Amino acid sequence: PELLPQLSPMMQHFAGIKAQHPDALLFYRLGDFYEMFFEDAVTASRELELTLTSRECGLPGDQRAAMCGVPYHAYEAYVARLIDRGYKVAICEQVEDPKEAKGLVDREVVRVITPGTVLESGMLEEGRNNYIAVVFEQDGQYGCAFADISTGEVRACQIPAGLPLLQNEMSRFAPREVLLGGAVHESAPLRVFLRAELRCAVSEYPFSSVDPGWCARALPAQFGARDLAILGLDKKPALVVALGALMGYLAQTQKRGMECLRMLEIYAAEEYMTLDASARRNLELVRTMRAGEKRGTLLWVLDETCTAMGKRLLRMWVEKPLLSLPRITRRHNTVGELMDSAVLLGEVRAGLNGIFDLERLLTRIAYGSASPRELRSLEQAARRLPALRELLRNCTSQYLREIYDKIDPLTDLCSLIGRAIEDDPPIALSDGGVIREGYSRELDELRSLVSGAKEHIARIEASERVRTGIKNLRVGYNRVFGYYLEVTKSNLGMVPPEYIRKQTLTGSERFITEELKTLEERITSAGDQIGKLEAKLYSEVREKVVENIARIQSTAAAVARLDVFASFAQAGMRGGYCRPQMNLSGALSIRGGRHPVIEAMNREAPFVCNDVYLDMEKDRIAVITGPNMSGKSTYMRMTALIVLMAQIGCYVPADSADLSIVDGIYTRVGAADDLATGQSTFMVEMSEVADILKNATANSLIILDEIGRGTSTFDGMAIARAVVEYIASRRTLGAKAMFATHYHELTCLEDELDGVKNYNVSVRKQGEDVIFLRRIVRGGADESYGIYVSRLAGVPDPVVRRAQALLKEFEAGRVPVPQQKKEPEETGQIVIRQEKESELVRRLREIDPNNLTPIAALSVLMELRSLL
Repeated sequence: PELLPQLSPMMQHFAGIKAQHPDALLFYRLGDFYEMFFEDAVTASRELELTLTSRECGLPGDQRAAMCGVPYHAYEAYVARLIDRGYKVAICEQVEDPKEAKGLVDREVVRVITPGTVLESGMLEEGRNNYIAVVFEQDGQYGCAFADISTGEVRACQIPAGLPLLQNEMSRFAPREVLLGGAVHESAPLRVFLRAELRCAVSEYPFSSVDPGWCARALPAQFGARDLAILGLDKKPALVVALGALMGYLAQTQKRGMECLRMLEIYAAEEYMTLDASARRNLELVRTMRAGEKRGTLLWVLDETCTAMGKRLLRMWVEKPLLSLPRITRRHNTVGELMDSAVLLGEVRAGLNGIFDLERLLTRIAYGSASPRELRSLEQAARRLPALRELLRNCTSQYLREIYDKIDPLTDLCSLIGRAIEDDPPIALSDGGVIREGYSRELDELRSLVSGAKEHIARIEASERVRTGIKNLRVGYNRVFGYYLEVTKSNLGMVPPEYIRKQTLTGSERFITEELKTLEERITSAGDQIGKLEAKLYSEVREKVVENIARIQSTAAAVARLDVFASFAQAGMRGGYCRPQMNLSGALSIRGGRHPVIEAMNREAPFVCNDVYLDMEKDRIAVITGPNMSGKSTYMRMTALIVLMAQIGCYVPADSADLSIVDGIYTRVGAADDLATGQSTFMVEMSEVADILKNATANSLIILDEIGRGTSTFDGMAIARAVVEYIASRRTLGAKAMFATHYHELTCLEDELDGVKNYNVSVRKQGEDVIFLRRIVRGGADESYGIYVSRLAGVPDPVVRRAQALLKEFEAGRVPVPQQKKEPEETGQIVIRQEKESELVRRLREIDPNNLTPIAALSVLMELRSLL
């Protein structure tokens, strides 16, 4: 600040704007480049690997401003890299015509780009929403607001304060950016979860600056309602502040385009199945655990969508299974109607093909960043709507009838854009030739004047050649001198006196005349007017489209729903899926069930089908034993995925399925050290088990795989049994569960606990080899076949043979000795001698450390030392 008066005028202007956005990298427009200065330049050069230069900035001596820049036409790629690294970028544009500016061209920040406010198509994933979230806590309630400004969607809910509930809600949307404040921001576990699990940027927001009174006025105005009650916000104070903060933040960073945010959905978290981050990860709903890819997920299996809008909605449905039996049934009815008519399904999918991303096109148009070609793409997409709508005229299912009613043909907008915009317009408006001939009489006259002037120039060139006798005289043009008459030096003696010399070249001279100068002024003036008029007409067309945002957004939402239903139908026909029968009985009955992803990944090999039966009475818990790699985990995941598919409205991979609504799916499948929080594998496993036991209800489905592996055998077995007893007891939980284990001792629970049944995976022995039949049958397994599995995994034969020998000794109750006994080396350590070993071991076995006082422990320690 103290050096500000010494800076040059331009650098003072830069510093003033930078002071308004201290937390963002400022992209300052200079000609064809966005330049960065001072600390911003140093940071950008490091992150973007740009050459760091410097320029004079008005400071005394040799002090210069650090500087680097990127071309304005390629800025998106550079901004994307900065956003991925967690930076904010403020875009500072020239807001004044340089030709009309007096002195320094005025500039201002037109937009601040953050991870959750990206609009550029090159920085967005087509099939995934880009959410920004705000969380506010008040009176024991969390207000959670989510917005995707690239599509205009705003969704919000209010939930009881509690970390698991909040984490579940964040997992549903997986936002790119989250704004927290107060006690919520101080929650270290929440920040770790958001950054490590969801990989999103987390910022602190000053909620003290949000006025509830302003929110009560601004929110109804934003979403076109009379008051908060109509929006469903009158009894949700925490949610009102969260939404107000979100709208304020977006208005502050985006400057314009807020008219796109008109679609507000207030929902209750209880409307959807509970799926915590662990369940989403273990079931691989939208990305695989190993590579984080879409291929190999449930989303990949079901994605037969034809539009980007449908892809995003499908992902949302997969993440948010329904709990309402009527809504699920209506979705099944819709899918069924499409599957019953292959002709209709094929025509609908053909009609959907070619419909561009209406949601994101509309948003870019509203923000003023859409190119003429994108505006034309909106018209091309809209032209397909009447035929698509007509296909649904005779449909009978409720949702297809609703879609038919909500698809607006948009014929008036199609006509407007078609009349106004050229069929193949240039990418940039500044290139000219955007507005179609015949749309504006004034523009046509100006163009005629320019084209006629060019013909007049050609006539001037021909007449001057005849008048002067200079046969090689020509009329030329450049930006510096404008139009000129060029004469070679050999013909200078023939130049008329009224020619005015303009420029001397090596072999020629350039002249102008009054007539040529007057004509040039007319052409230049007309050219400038054409550019301004085209921009004005284009802006009018754009504004007319923006006025119809509600119609277009409603149509886009209807097209997206139709696309998802058609995708479900196509996936169901391709996979031979059946319609699940839904009920509220509490029982899950699946006949001939198949894992949808494994079946899709290995279509050449037939999938071994299995049955499942769980209810609230005698078959609540299935204890499943069997070898590793035999299919226990696949069987359990298959059950969970079939239930989930049914509750998103899809048909399921089974011969038949009679399913009760499940309010949540909880999984504990596999574990690894959590390096972010310093937790061991066993600690991670126990944390997940604890969350399940705290949050599951009697109507939940619990999937547990190998509980207790991370500790000693007896500890693990005790923990596993205690968990099963807790889940089985109606007094504590009484939920449906599938429990895979290697502890064969747990099979005795079938005789000891009500509702527990044993199952195992069929195995056939052939000599020293085993064949996994993948069939789940009643009863417990007789052995674990671990050594057989090790051979399948490629463990060397000597190791396998030694393991077999050791196993026989263990089973006989003997402690095996090493194969090669070596004499102990002199290490200076105390050696327990053989003659004292039996007495020492006997004494050790008698000691119960849990019942020793500190004094007694010291006494025992002295006794053991004397024995040594």
